Amino acid sequence: MQDRHRPRRGAPSGQTGSSVTSGPAGRGGPSGHSGPSDRPGPAGGSRRAGRAGPGGSRRATGSGRAAGSGRATGSGRAASSGRGRRPGKARMTRRGRVLAWTGGIIGILLLITAGVGGWIYFKLDGNIHGADVGSRLGGDRPANLSPGSKNILVVGSDSRAGANAKYGKNLETMQSDTLMVLHIAANREWATAVSFPRDSWVSIPSCDSGNGRKSKPHHFKINEAFTIGGEGGDVANAAACTIKTVEKNTGLRIDHFVSVDFQGFKGMVNALGGIEVCPKTAIHDKKAHLDMEAGCQNVQDEKALGYVRTRYSVGDGSDLGRIGRQQEFMKALGEKAQSKLTSPGALYDFLDSATKSITTDEELAGVKPLSELASTVKDVPSDRLTFLTVPNYPREADVPTDKANVIWQYPQAGGLFSDLAHDKEVSKDKLAAEAKKLVTARSVKVRVLNGTGKTGYAAEVAATLRKMGFTVVATDNAPPGTSETVITHPASLDAQAQVLSARLAGVKTEKSADATAAGPGVVTLTVGQGFSTTG
Repeated sequence: MQDRHRPRRGAPSGQTGSSVTSGPAGRGGPSGHSGPSDRPGPAGGSRRAGRAGPGGSRRATGSGRAAGSGRATGSGRAASSGRGRRPGKARMTRRGRVLAWTGGIIGILLLITAGVGGWIYFKLDGNIHGADVGSRLGGDRPANLSPGSKNILVVGSDSRAGANAKYGKNLETMQSDTLMVLHIAANREWATAVSFPRDSWVSIPSCDSGNGRKSKPHHFKINEAFTIGGEGGDVANAAACTIKTVEKNTGLRIDHFVSVDFQGFKGMVNALGGIEVCPKTAIHDKKAHLDMEAGCQNVQDEKALGYVRTRYSVGDGSDLGRIGRQQEFMKALGEKAQSKLTSPGALYDFLDSATKSITTDEELAGVKPLSELASTVKDVPSDRLTFLTVPNYPREADVPTDKANVIWQYPQAGGLFSDLAHDKEVSKDKLAAEAKKLVTARSVKVRVLNGTGKTGYAAEVAATLRKMGFTVVATDNAPPGTSETVITHPASLDAQAQVLSARLAGVKTEKSADATAAGPGVVTLTVGQGFSTTG
């Protein structure tokens, strides 16, 4: 990507986000916002040239504990709001949840517009990188089913090259550490943020690696998409592969992407003089290069980076636990940054690091459009701002040898994605209730019929399904003249059919009274021409 300059946008007004942690909280100026414009999704463009900030800026040094605030406790639980808390317990505000669930990006943008003067605004605006993504997505994308709504892909990127190299064995490519989609309704009256565990086992489409090669479609952890696309060191390719993967597995059309690099995160923490964390137990994690004793302590630089990365040596060792710790830490980071709003000079180092770490699609590449986006989310009523993780369960339930990954739970995940695609507000309580009705792949009995005419193909497909965890009970040839791939099933096995369809990149399902002939509790997969288990 080439660097170029564009005309500056006028500095917007805004109000700061607030949450909970260290030092007296500062207050932002009067709010004023406009929602993001209804333009098409990621637009092509070039990387913007960064500009150095003014010299002599002051670095924040104090711990800055906020009045009435909590700490990053290291419990590994996702921070949440609630009423009727016991005295002394920190209540995470709506704005605090915005900070936590978007990796701090949206909350930081609110700080930019509320806490700095116009001259600093123009310096910060030049820091943000715009990547040419739209031209790399191809034409095979989900339809936009709800014009006016926005789906923003938020990525916490973690390059293992240079200063980050020691955090990954033999890993020199880009990594994605945090991944979520923020859906903003067309009427701007509600929003939902959906987090995807990086260990989600999904279908990854063919992607341009940026080095003259294309990857083959396959199944693997969802965060590998960013790595594949970023093999050549191009964040636009990394983002494009991630967008294609998310679109393929969710059916959601992604309109924008925002990425923040962890090296920039470290700079933000250092600019604030560190963040206080309170792990309940000692943490000794060689992979994260972290040695911490239990109890409250101030962390910055590599220790702060290790703290948000640590996984296997604390809690249950899951990615879900780490997501919770990251949420707590980002909540604390945003609150401490807000406490510096009364001193723009002290805040500058923080905002300079924050904006330099941000890469977006070209349409969002500037403080003003990003701040308008952040302001839109901030103004959503608290009872209509929903934060959740895609329903999932351990893949070990389907593949006993896989003790490291999770699989998305269907039909619940499919219902969630469909609601967002049609701009239908999600009920978190209803989703949680439905998620209790777990249907694993192993519990789904499948008959495979070969309609391709290729000898032995039903057995090949059956072998692949068994590797996915399905229970294949029979194989046979389809009736003459069969050409379409379809899953047929009795009405009582609708959930089982949806589980199978989801694992096969959305193969069509049909209810059929004749499907009972396959046997009790059995769904039938008829394989036609062009069928592929990876879509």
